[in-house]
Amino acid sequence: MCKALASLFPAGAVVAELREPGDVSRLLPAETACLGGAVIKRAREFAGGRECARRALAEFGINDFPIVAARDRQPVWPDQFTGSITHTRGLCAAVVVERDRFLGVGIDIEIAGEVRTDLWPAICVPEEIAWLQSLPHRERTTAATLLFSAKEAYYKCQYPVTGRRLNFHDLRIEPHAWGAGAGAFDVRLLRRRDGAPHCAGMPVNGRYLLHESFVSTGVAWPAARGSINRPASID
Repeated sequence: MCKALASLFPAGAVVAELREPGDVSRLLPAETACLGGAVIKRAREFAGGRECARRALAEFGINDFPIVAARDRQPVWPDQFTGSITHTRGLCAAVVVERDRFLGVGIDIEIAGEVRTDLWPAICVPEEIAWLQSLPHRERTTAATLLFSAKEAYYKCQYPVTGRRLNFHDLRIEPHAWGAGAGAFDVRLLRRRDGAPHCAGMPVNGRYLLHESFVSTGVAWPAARGSINRPASID
């Protein structure tokens, strides 16, 4: 279990990571069938993510379960579990939780500083851009990467539960006490173009970690309402 990445989630989540490229030969037959004509880079990413997922499941006593892809490319987990997979250059990881404790979970890892200024309008709402511009120049691209990663983790957490295809401008991320190597963030669900609110009751906060050259984020949706799950804020 990866203790650093596990700090992104409440107790009960299991995280596994892999630092080297995935080994396609280690895929289970049903997983290999999901590759189709994938290029070698994509195949290695897929293999690394599946290896992490199977390592995490093994912590729960589930061995050699093939993590195939559904039609929407979402991983298909054992009935009593759910999880999330992420990969970037030099690191891939998976988080797995029990469904009787969590409705959903999302993890995302990005290379710090890769969200350039010209990408901000596509990813950020005006309030987020104003926040980024208020920071020292040397911090802005890492902070923008955090906003991007947090939205990715949130999407991964909620989509398998709600089926809602949120876009970047449906959310606003508000990091707590920016400047630390680890911390929390709030997610504010914005009103849709038709004026209606998005689904209430989703998790509205998560955690981030700045480590090595990476920005990692995690969001968990508890099955029962608790201290980390409060009514969604609609702006």
